Amino acid sequence: MTMVTPRAPEPRPQDQDEEMLVPQQEVEVFEGPQPMEESMPAVDNESLPDASTSRFTWKIESISKHSGRKTHSDVFVVGGYSWRVLVFPTGNNVNHLSMYLDVADAKSLPTGWSRSAQFSLAVINQLDSKHSVRKEVTHTFNSRESDWGFTSFMPLIDLYDPSKGYIVNDQCIIEAEVAVRKIVDYWNYDSKKETGYVGLKNQGATCYMNSLLQTLYHIPYFRKAVYHMPTVDTPSGSIPLALQSLFYRLQHGDNSISTKELTKSFGWDSYESFMQHDVQELNRVLCEKLEDKMKGTIVEGTIQKLFEGHHMNYIECIGVDYKSTRKESFYDLALDVKGCSDVYASFDKYVAVEMLDGDNKYQSEKYGLQDAKKGMLFIDFPPVLQLQLKRFEYDHARDIMVKINDRYEFPLQLDLDRDDGKYLSPEADRSVRNLYTLHSVLVHSGGVSGGHYYAFIRPTLSNQWYKFDDERVTKEDTKRALEEQYGGEEELPHTNPGLNMNPLKFTKYSNAYMLVYIRESDKEKIVCDLEETDINEDLKTRLRKEDEDKENKKKEKAEAHMFTTFKVARDHDLAAQIGRDMFFDLVDYEKIHPIRVLKDMPFNQVKEEFSKEFGIPVHSQRFWWWSKRQNNTYRPTRPLTQQEESYTVGQLKDAAIRMNSSELRLYLEVRII
Repeated sequence: MTMVTPRAPEPRPQDQDEEMLVPQQEVEVFEGPQPMEESMPAVDNESLPDASTSRFTWKIESISKHSGRKTHSDVFVVGGYSWRVLVFPTGNNVNHLSMYLDVADAKSLPTGWSRSAQFSLAVINQLDSKHSVRKEVTHTFNSRESDWGFTSFMPLIDLYDPSKGYIVNDQCIIEAEVAVRKIVDYWNYDSKKETGYVGLKNQGATCYMNSLLQTLYHIPYFRKAVYHMPTVDTPSGSIPLALQSLFYRLQHGDNSISTKELTKSFGWDSYESFMQHDVQELNRVLCEKLEDKMKGTIVEGTIQKLFEGHHMNYIECIGVDYKSTRKESFYDLALDVKGCSDVYASFDKYVAVEMLDGDNKYQSEKYGLQDAKKGMLFIDFPPVLQLQLKRFEYDHARDIMVKINDRYEFPLQLDLDRDDGKYLSPEADRSVRNLYTLHSVLVHSGGVSGGHYYAFIRPTLSNQWYKFDDERVTKEDTKRALEEQYGGEEELPHTNPGLNMNPLKFTKYSNAYMLVYIRESDKEKIVCDLEETDINEDLKTRLRKEDEDKENKKKEKAEAHMFTTFKVARDHDLAAQIGRDMFFDLVDYEKIHPIRVLKDMPFNQVKEEFSKEFGIPVHSQRFWWWSKRQNNTYRPTRPLTQQEESYTVGQLKDAAIRMNSSELRLYLEVRII
């Protein structure tokens, strides 16, 4: 899809990484839908429930007869707000159906209004609902952006193809699923004040990395190990140092933290920061890099101690006494979601036995072809168990990647010793209790072509959950962190119940894709206390200096309008230049260091400063204008007059600019007595 410029030219920070399209300006001025004669009153945000969700169905009759450029649905109400769907049946200056969600009463609302909604728009396939086209997005509507959606929703050639089922008997069915939540005033929201934690800035499409980094940071044992790693001096060339700096700032900072130093240490340029990488791959590569850097140090083996488990692959012959085994390690487990109702069902599938018989018999080294059973069992689980949920898979029938939004449950406590240890191999240590508690839930919201990532984390494994959504950190309850991330569908009330429709079900496009569990028996060791002594003094000193330099630069920038610069050439500058680099200019002013002073400093005071600095008496100083001649060479033109020496430096610089000089250049002649 191609990003279309919104009607409002002002830039707006995006909360979604998914591509979102807004109405394209038509050739004539696009006024948008007219307000209803009786508009709904504005709703006080404080009176809203936490969330209000509903579905609206719109049957467009005789769609081929719509000769206008646009048409809109009846008004429907969700969350106390008035909405309608805006459609361009023949495209909004594109060869695609264009469709948007519109604030129906926008023109009657007071200045400064806003409302936030997560919504999906769909064209229902009337022959096979599985082929319906649906797109989802989140947007904060306001007076400048009162409609939002997709300019290139679907190709017109597909929409109007009678064999494809999107239009039947000249009728098109449109659905809008809208979820309205309370608007948090994020402009004035202080994450550190409200939660005690700070977020990470999004570089463009790095929300997936931010959710992973927050998860790792909030494993205190991991953070402590990172602090104790030896490092080199430059963060951009060292992943350990960049990660140390990031963790320190997350621990002590008051505002959201930049990840640019870390991505530079990965070797990413700015383009790669705008690309979504695979989270599981990033996690593995990061851990492998850290594992390598920890070798030979006091924290060697930390990654393995935290995340490494082992399983045994086996093939066991049925008719003869032969068994082949192979031990393998893992840092995370990829669990099937499709066809599995919960985590336990995925583990059951993981260790399920496959029969090798018939044409698929096992070729044993000693006994030849034999009937056998093949499977996998776990030798041990790690203290920190990372579960990657396979929400994305390749659909061979449609030749595309698809997202699995099926309902998939995961428990607050995970018992991997259940059913008499059916997941464990015979050589597993049964004295270890494999009971885990959920630490974090990483979420993907959106479709296969794009979306947004964030994380729900319990830093201390208390009942209080926190949502880490890039720069924003908010307190959340257990239901929001667990049940609402299971995926699947839920029934919704109809906004137009007069239609004889089937029960409404809303597909949840936000669902968990990664889970992190901590073993109960290792909880005190993993969720440990960190002391200031865990952070080496060199790191603290370097970061304090960085902060001081930033403050100085900020101060210089704020005061820049008060200062100006000029350059003064002296005899030794002429001696260094003549007969060397250039043959016609007496001085190379590019090599002369600029002098920075207040604009309103009188030039006579500059002469006094020169006297102190260089020991040249004021009465021995004579300054000349240095200017460009007709043959393009620079020479002293004339001395400053007595009146000019009474000017401020800013006034002299203005005079130099009037004489076609880009900067104030002077020559100091010293009178020898």
